[in-house]
Amino acid sequence: MALAGTSEVTWQNPDKYRDVYAGQEHRAKFKKRVFKEFEQHFAKLAEQLPKEQVLKVTVTDVDLAGDVHETMERIRVIKDIHIPRMKFSYQLVDASEQILQEGEEHLKDMGFMMRSSLRYNNSFLHYEKVMLDDWFESTFKQ
Repeated sequence: MALAGTSEVTWQNPDKYRDVYAGQEHRAKFKKRVFKEFEQHFAKLAEQLPKEQVLKVTVTDVDLAGDVHETMERIRVIKDIHIPRMKFSYQLVDASEQILQEGEEHLKDMGFMMRSSLRYNNSFLHYEKVMLDDWFESTFKQ
């Protein structure tokens, strides 16, 4: 079976998301960069699906790992109490738009600091990518 599915990501009411706040970067530029990174990651995950399948994701909330502290400079501080979270619905459809699988997810990784992943070490959105990988693996690789 040939692999190389695709993905489509929709950002629903992104101004109401819990935490997509920038440290020192301009807020709008940071948010755009975060969304692009997530879109690329969903696309990478979807490549593991059969060629004719499309993973459609509608994101309804994002809470990045850590918290932005305002001192002399705005910086994101990562502590285990500020876990990464993401809410979204998804549909997996075939070439004729037939729904093969669908669901609503409220992901959170309470042990994100206890796990290590060399795969995304020093990568932007490291903790969130690991969380999405775990979801994808448990949802589609059964």
